Amino acid sequence: MTVKRMDNVGIAVEDIDTAIEFFTELGLELEGRALIEGDWADGVTGLRDMRVEIAMMRTPDGHNRLEISRFLAPPVVADHRSTPVNALGYLRVMFTVEDIDDTLARLGERGAQLVGKVVQYEDAYRLCYIRGPEGILLGLAQELG
Repeated sequence: MTVKRMDNVGIAVEDIDTAIEFFTELGLELEGRALIEGDWADGVTGLRDMRVEIAMMRTPDGHNRLEISRFLAPPVVADHRSTPVNALGYLRVMFTVEDIDDTLARLGERGAQLVGKVVQYEDAYRLCYIRGPEGILLGLAQELG
């Protein structure tokens, strides 16, 4: 048995509208928004009486998606948004961009902050980590050559 594909990565936020605007500026496209609740949702998540608003964002190539979730019920129980890159669990989502400097300038206007600095790995990539909305850690990579 093999994996067919990776469908999406999920991120939970408090302000879903700000997150949608941020990821739209990055270049993702909003596929749709929905309220998710009911027995099937409770069953798959293991959360009783779960209600969550989701927004599905698609990458420009159409191959990957980012699911942004805002939990309405039950109450949020943990907050990992400001954990450093060496914390266990979720680390970051990496996006390849056309121009890292332009992307940083545009996302900076939406509150993104550079974590360290933009570095070059051999003649292959320019890379950096940023904190996006609500401190979400993202990686940016620009292919060189």
